[in-house]
Amino acid sequence: MVLVSEQVDVLAGLVSGGGVVVLSGAGLSTESGIPDYRGASGAARRHSPMTYQVFTRDPLARRRYWARSHLGWRTIAGAVPNDGHRAVVRLQRAGLVDGVVTQNVDGLHTAAGSSGVVELHGRLAEVVCLECGAGVSRWELHQRLAEVNPGFAAWGSTVNPDGDVDLAESAVAGFRMVDCAQCGTGVLKPDVVFFGESVPAERVARCFTMVESARLLLVLGSSLTVMSGRRFVVRAAALGIPVAIVNQGATRGDAYAAVTVDAPLGRVLPTLADQLGAVPDGAGQLGAVPDGAGQLGAVSDGAGGPVAVG
Repeated sequence: MVLVSEQVDVLAGLVSGGGVVVLSGAGLSTESGIPDYRGASGAARRHSPMTYQVFTRDPLARRRYWARSHLGWRTIAGAVPNDGHRAVVRLQRAGLVDGVVTQNVDGLHTAAGSSGVVELHGRLAEVVCLECGAGVSRWELHQRLAEVNPGFAAWGSTVNPDGDVDLAESAVAGFRMVDCAQCGTGVLKPDVVFFGESVPAERVARCFTMVESARLLLVLGSSLTVMSGRRFVVRAAALGIPVAIVNQGATRGDAYAAVTVDAPLGRVLPTLADQLGAVPDGAGQLGAVPDGAGQLGAVSDGAGGPVAVG
């Protein structure tokens, strides 16, 4: 796909004034190998994500979830930031981007070196107990699951957008669960917002504050299908704050946008950063990799599950 230079020029003119808040979705991470629900891959047509209601009420569904995600998590954990993530860092270090609101749960903005990131839907690398509220890293939970499932060698076929894989029921049946190590009985859940679950009110309020103080809202890689992200575009438009959208395919926010660019983010964003003179800062030193990301070693890590992505 050829970049539409006129649209990129308009985008550059908007971003050049600074005061930009980024709202990112799953389309920004597809070039890191993480599939999305509604983008060009069309994964939503093939796979239904876990919902909060099913996860909390159905022990068998919960077992299936953890068994599948124990294998599929390696895709999320092994993912590294792509050129799009790095371009956002460049724009931020150039003083043009003030903060990032991401609908993604992969931690790649932070891994790339961005600061002021609000992870609207949480992060898959963290796990929380639904009984006592204790938190633990997904890597630590992996070690416990590996200990009680030493012979679990099932392999799935397709990695789904929520970081799990498709497994036969016979493989799921042999998977053993673990409870919270802190309270001994609590159900463990990835610290992400599942479909059917509400984003914490204080997190939403923080995002609204960021958007309301922005000079420009820049949407990257989100179809804005889910109101969880679209509400920020609606608020910006209501306040007269310009909205710019870079995404592959149409979005539900296009009517609010001053400019839309339909092209791969890994090409548009570096071009934008180059055009605005946002030079790479310390090549190869883009920030620390978050816990569990890119640290697979000889053993796969595992979690899965969102969320209202993209």
